Amino acid sequence: MHAVLRRLHSPDVHDLERHIPDEPDSFSFLLQILVGPSDGPGEESFDVIVCTPRWLLENHSVDEIVMGKDRLIVFKYDYLHMKEFLTKVVNRIEGATWEDVVNRIGRLGRWEFEDYTPKQDINRH
Repeated sequence: MHAVLRRLHSPDVHDLERHIPDEPDSFSFLLQILVGPSDGPGEESFDVIVCTPRWLLENHSVDEIVMGKDRLIVFKYDYLHMKEFLTKVVNRIEGATWEDVVNRIGRLGRWEFEDYTPKQDINRH
């Protein structure tokens, strides 16, 4: 089973294709990477924070350690380059099951169902 990038979305950026950051070398925003199986409908959402190295420096102290997971670090904002990169990364991911695929994509960004556990039915005995 293979994954395909369906689309990119951001609740922080109205128009990703035309966006121009206020500070081209210091910005951050949430990007949702929507991915589905190559052989059927549906999509899952994976969240990453797109940010620049300068933004990291301005928003973290030198004493902090920042994990790279769930972050896409760019040196400038270039939507087409970012989309091309993510398309290549996502489209290479495969697994025996969709769960395998989702777990691999989850290394890139936080899956919408990561750490989800179904609610227990309190009326069952």
